[in-house]
Amino acid sequence: MIVAKTERLILRRWRESDWKPFAMLNADARVLEFFPRLLSADESDALVNQIEADFEQHGFGLCAAELSHDHSFVGFIGLAVPRFPSHFTPCVEIGWRLSAAYWGQGLATEGAREIVRQAFDVLGLEELVSFTVPANVRSRRVMEKLGMTRNTADDFDHPKLPEGHPLRRHVLYRLRRP
Repeated sequence: MIVAKTERLILRRWRESDWKPFAMLNADARVLEFFPRLLSADESDALVNQIEADFEQHGFGLCAAELSHDHSFVGFIGLAVPRFPSHFTPCVEIGWRLSAAYWGQGLATEGAREIVRQAFDVLGLEELVSFTVPANVRSRRVMEKLGMTRNTADDFDHPKLPEGHPLRRHVLYRLRRP
């Protein structure tokens, strides 16, 4: 089921054929540079199952992203509900994870703009958040291109990472419905 289309992307529900390239993406140290560890194939598959369960539960999720012209799987772009307590939860997060081969082409921003439009205009959400470690300049740039803003008072220590972990500190960006 197609969720959205942009000039260069199709954002849709997941297919079995996405699982192997997604596992390869999740095993790439460049892609998961700002995550605690790489994912095994089984962990990657479990993530797809969780994403599909989110679609069933919430009516939205992290969409599989493919190129319109050749249908190559590039990663995901979409919405998720964070599963940890924080000063900003409950909330809806906008996120993306693309294969490194597709970085620097504006695909994350293009797809995320359409997801923002749907979040506000179709789903009627009031706010989206996105977060990452301070060093993740690429993702922060996408957040800023979407019009998201950061208040340093919102920055937080990720509760799923132990005290002293180098990736524990996160910056939070917000985007309110216009």
